[in-house]
Amino acid sequence: MNEHILPPPGSRGRLITFEGIDKCGKSTQADLLRDALLAHGVPVGTTGAPGLVVREPGGTPIGEQVRDLLLHGGGDLAPWTEALLYAAARAELVAKVLRPSLAAGWVVLLDRYVDSTLAYQGCARGLGIDTMLDLNELATGGLMPDLTFIVAVSPAEAAGRTAGLPDRIEREGPTFQERVAEGYRQVARHFPERVVVVDGARPAEQVAAQVLTLTLKCVENADV
Repeated sequence: MNEHILPPPGSRGRLITFEGIDKCGKSTQADLLRDALLAHGVPVGTTGAPGLVVREPGGTPIGEQVRDLLLHGGGDLAPWTEALLYAAARAELVAKVLRPSLAAGWVVLLDRYVDSTLAYQGCARGLGIDTMLDLNELATGGLMPDLTFIVAVSPAEAAGRTAGLPDRIEREGPTFQERVAEGYRQVARHFPERVVVVDGARPAEQVAAQVLTLTLKCVENADV
């Protein structure tokens, strides 16, 4: 597999994001899509890292430091502190990685983005989805995904999946994840033009086939 496929000159990039509650399988789907797109000759990755699936928070040195604080730091964070830290890491990612890569024609696959804040901090933390949307409009300069996949599974099913030691957010428990799931349902209703909800309870290969078909349509219309 060639992970160094370069975008053709003058091509327009695409931002594809994966969302869902913790342990929903979104990271697996992002990796499967990356492999499938590369096999189709699609230039996946970023300007500095061909073949990379970018994760959030993270993707930059500052973003990775913020990620460690948010997910593995000791003690509780006030909801607004949490929201602002996510927004700060996102602003850095947009400026340093996403905008340059999209301008160069890369198809960027991103594991979490603005919709995570809408669901987690906006709904589950009670800060308000519209308020979080306004905050992230400022942080990103209005950069939104071209296509978003919400991998939907029940919190009960997700809780039964093993994924190493839980991070600070995962330790919130099933009631919190139920609120996050409701947040994602609201996101899907709010952005029907770009959000696709896929059934994450199906075998991963079936989900991946649906995701690939829809992504190829999005990529093929990249110059429209």
